[in-house]
Amino acid sequence: MNTVTDSQDDAVARRRARILEIARNAGSVAVEDLAERLAVTPQTIRRDLNVLADQALLSRIHGGAMIASGVSNLAYDTRRAVAAHAKARIGAAAAALIPDGSSLFINIGTTTEAVAANFSHHRDLMVISNNLNVVDALSNHGSVDLVCVGGKVRTEDRAVVGALAMRFIENFRVDYALIGISALAPDGTLLDFAIDEVEVSQTIIRNARKVILVADSSKEDRSAPVRVCGMEEIDFYVCDRIVDEGLRAACEQHGVTVIETIGSMDETPTDQQPPAP
Repeated sequence: MNTVTDSQDDAVARRRARILEIARNAGSVAVEDLAERLAVTPQTIRRDLNVLADQALLSRIHGGAMIASGVSNLAYDTRRAVAAHAKARIGAAAAALIPDGSSLFINIGTTTEAVAANFSHHRDLMVISNNLNVVDALSNHGSVDLVCVGGKVRTEDRAVVGALAMRFIENFRVDYALIGISALAPDGTLLDFAIDEVEVSQTIIRNARKVILVADSSKEDRSAPVRVCGMEEIDFYVCDRIVDEGLRAACEQHGVTVIETIGSMDETPTDQQPPAP
């Protein structure tokens, strides 16, 4: 018996089990962070992540991995933890695109919540949302005319979805729609997991003059089964960075203004103010 080899195999198995545990708690993992936490080289972590991805336990993303999911999304609280710093930067940049006195839809999503968190200095907004977390966040804002979409509440993430929500939204025609999604295909297709949520997002997009997509780079080339729309429906894409050059080409093809926020949170895209809708 080769006890040295057996011991090494046990160490590898324990390390990979620990990686999975960290990923399940946080939603995603980064190579450099794992290398530091587990006291191994980044190359070792990359090999581990590739093996776990081959076993369909993780999905590889740029710089790390996230819990594999093809037909169901991560738990909502876990999604809040994924790319939290990137979402904070995205939220600040997207909020800077919204002029005072605007009307807007905000759909369900942890990134759209990050945008709403940056409205504290906005004035005279009309916000219509099917995201009860956004409604809670803005309920004490004295200068926001807040409208909660009516319909069935999905308890796991407090989204208002279904036919009633769609009919409610059809009563409005707003300046901007803030849209979050679960996955972005390399050709620019927006994807999500739940049909009823997608139908509400499609209704929101149809009834807005300008559409602002907010998503971090972990959404790139992720698997989700339901199509929301293509990049031809999007006017602004606010992200931390674009990794896939195919996605960047799709944005250019359809005239989407891309705002990449990687870097300082003090960088606000004042030069990217959209024209009046």
